[in-house]
Amino acid sequence: MKIKRIFLIVLDSYGIGEMSDAREFGDEGCNTLGTIVASKKYNTPNMREIGLFNIENVTCGEKISSPLGAYGRMAEASRGKDTTIGHWEIAGIISEKPLPTYPDGFPKELLSEFEQQTGRRTLCNKPYSGTDVIRDYGQQHVETGDLIVYTSADSVFQIAAHKDVVPIEQLYEYCEIARRLLTGEHGVGRVIARPFTGEPGSFTRTANRHDFSLVPPKRTMMDCLVEQGFDTYGIGKIYDIFAGKSIQHTQRIQNNADGMEKTIKLQDQDFNGLCFVNLVDFDMLYGHRNDIEGYAEAAAEFDRQLGTFMERMRPEDVLMITADHGCDPGFRGTDHTREYTPLLIYGEEILSDVSLGTRSSFADIAATVLDLFNIEETLDGSSFKDKIVRNTAE
Repeated sequence: MKIKRIFLIVLDSYGIGEMSDAREFGDEGCNTLGTIVASKKYNTPNMREIGLFNIENVTCGEKISSPLGAYGRMAEASRGKDTTIGHWEIAGIISEKPLPTYPDGFPKELLSEFEQQTGRRTLCNKPYSGTDVIRDYGQQHVETGDLIVYTSADSVFQIAAHKDVVPIEQLYEYCEIARRLLTGEHGVGRVIARPFTGEPGSFTRTANRHDFSLVPPKRTMMDCLVEQGFDTYGIGKIYDIFAGKSIQHTQRIQNNADGMEKTIKLQDQDFNGLCFVNLVDFDMLYGHRNDIEGYAEAAAEFDRQLGTFMERMRPEDVLMITADHGCDPGFRGTDHTREYTPLLIYGEEILSDVSLGTRSSFADIAATVLDLFNIEETLDGSSFKDKIVRNTAE
């Protein structure tokens, strides 16, 4: 049977244990999965049935004797641990150099040019938690109209503004100005609009976040798919991460549950190609906020919806579940963690109880997606199609 649809779901930050080079990133001892499994709220029977706890070197959870799918551990070959680098690698691009970060804030000359082009001064200019920064600088912003500019351990330039001071569309325009400035040596992975609302002492971020990403530096699996006449769908922030390149259809989401609802609804559509999904709540709401119980509960909620998705799969469908980095909510600090990521593959044409061991790059996913569609391309990564499909002649 010919495979027609691949649903690739990225559980943003769902790491499964420190990589061998974690010490170089200050992340020795991190383990997102190990942390959340210890919570009484954690319950993922469907992922377990596919083979989550049978993955090489996963020591938490309970293994099963005959997993339903193929399973493996993915190592990140790129020099980074952020969303952009991780997704680019999943799509077939290994980044030899990390994207720039700014632990001491952005250069004065860069901010001066930004201020000149926007006509507004800036506040903060240092790494900061997104919730803390509006608490500490929100009132000054409201009083002066100055933009709150901040970063994190990731390669990001973030602009926070109260929606009554800076209308959403104007905030987006400021982000576009920043995106044009942030190129070359200052080419950060993402410029992020962070609108908020409320009064001093009770400021809250709104759901109108928007990411302005770098265009991928090389061809991705989506480019290859579109060129060969296949369909490409993005759900969640996939469109933003790839700057819209070769994402033909896109749907924004409100949260993880909404993302899965939209993915399940898409199962009713006839298409031939890839549905690429990002579920960001794991990272944004729980990993970065050290919320172990919330992360565990979100995993359980995803797994319940996953059960519905699996029941509705067609014979020609393939499901892949992975992650783009770690963000251990029980680890010191609030930054991403350098971890292996899971890979679970399920479908009628996928062999059961197949261990893929440890793969040397996330890019193996891209190579395999193209191989499953019988597209001959040379991207980064190596296909494992011959290990997982029932009939390699298809």
